[in-house]
Amino acid sequence: MYKGNRIIAIIPVFNEKGKIGKVIKEIPRDLVDIALVIDDGSNDGSALEAENFGAEVIRLGATLGVGAALRRGFEFARQNHYQIIVVMAGNGKDNPEEAIRLIRPIVDEKFDFVQGSRYLSGGRHPNTPYYRLLATKFHALVFSLVSGKPVTESTNGFRAFRTQILEDNRINLYQDWLNQYELEIYLYYMVIRCGYRCTEAPVTKAYPVKGVAYTKMKPVTGWWSMLKVFFLLPLRIRR
Repeated sequence: MYKGNRIIAIIPVFNEKGKIGKVIKEIPRDLVDIALVIDDGSNDGSALEAENFGAEVIRLGATLGVGAALRRGFEFARQNHYQIIVVMAGNGKDNPEEAIRLIRPIVDEKFDFVQGSRYLSGGRHPNTPYYRLLATKFHALVFSLVSGKPVTESTNGFRAFRTQILEDNRINLYQDWLNQYELEIYLYYMVIRCGYRCTEAPVTKAYPVKGVAYTKMKPVTGWWSMLKVFFLLPLRIRR
């Protein structure tokens, strides 16, 4: 508990055995009350590893997508009255010890939503492939234009926000097109458009050394899921 706030770390996981345990171990437990792993149909023992390292685990029983996994985690947070949610990756690319950088602006400066950014001063992105740097910066540029708020990062899943945001009827996460990566972009876009106080904080996004797989995102469908928000929402095709 940080300054009287109940805080939950939500970690969607799909086949991250050998990584998720280290993530759980590095979460600062004097800051975060509970580490909740949402197992998105893993078949490699990720859920058991997370439990062995002290995480609470919810098994979805099938691979539904990161958006669906996050929704389930958000439901748990609301039902159990956690006031702040921190979302981080289960593959070790985020540094759990940096969660304080995301939480402090919410508690001390009264922000509602804090987006982690590898591109701010103090942020780092070791071993990031060059094309990935270009793609994430392009996404942030388009996101800034569409949302009306300049940002340096929009695809980074390392973020924190007040749970009460999820009570806003203008933000509808229960739509059938929000089961994959688009849910994260949708949520960020909507909190800005709904007038919540948003800011960024510098974080590390560390990629593995060359030759090691660094993402499970499919090259075409994965990026389309992160881009289609820019078409569907401004054109009012979705809400």
